[in-house]
Amino acid sequence: MIYQMTPLEARIRDIYLQAGIDSPSNTVMYDFAQHYEIWIHTYPGPSRVLKRNGLFSILLNDSISKEEQWEDFGHEMGHVIKHVGNQHVFNQSFKELQEFQANSFMYHFCVPTFMLLKDEIKLDSVFQNEIDYISQTFNVTKSFAKKRMSHFRNQCLLAKSDAEHRAYMESRHPKAGPYMPETVEALRKLETIIEKRKEKNHA
Repeated sequence: MIYQMTPLEARIRDIYLQAGIDSPSNTVMYDFAQHYEIWIHTYPGPSRVLKRNGLFSILLNDSISKEEQWEDFGHEMGHVIKHVGNQHVFNQSFKELQEFQANSFMYHFCVPTFMLLKDEIKLDSVFQNEIDYISQTFNVTKSFAKKRMSHFRNQCLLAKSDAEHRAYMESRHPKAGPYMPETVEALRKLETIIEKRKEKNHA
């Protein structure tokens, strides 16, 4: 199956690879923080991101699980990557849009598509087994893994459908065969004339 990554999926892949990260681990959050110079703090409050003196700090709720902290980190990274500025100056509808974008970023960031493709997740495997595998491998909650895998399976099915449609259309409308020898010779002569004119102009 040929899977065409979305711009968001490709961008997250590049963010990971630029940080030298190509596989999931328990230290990914801190690897990112070190590479992108982001401070991580825990405190008894809702997770959020702060920017002071040009540096970002991500504050994580200290009463939630490590898996939930990683998910919150992904959400706040979405704000760091996509949204710069004081969120309080924007109207409610714009802030809701930013939250939606950060949530979308979070699901792809915490469980990157390029890693799923590398692991060759099978569409015909038992869905619950996939959820358990994603939860354990990428250190996310099972509810998070369920939503992420549902989206990934839909994307894979769409890619498969697109490939089948493309193959069908190509069978119905095959590409033209090779040029006739006379056409090839005419094109060769045309290229020769163009090259001679270029040489003459540069002389």
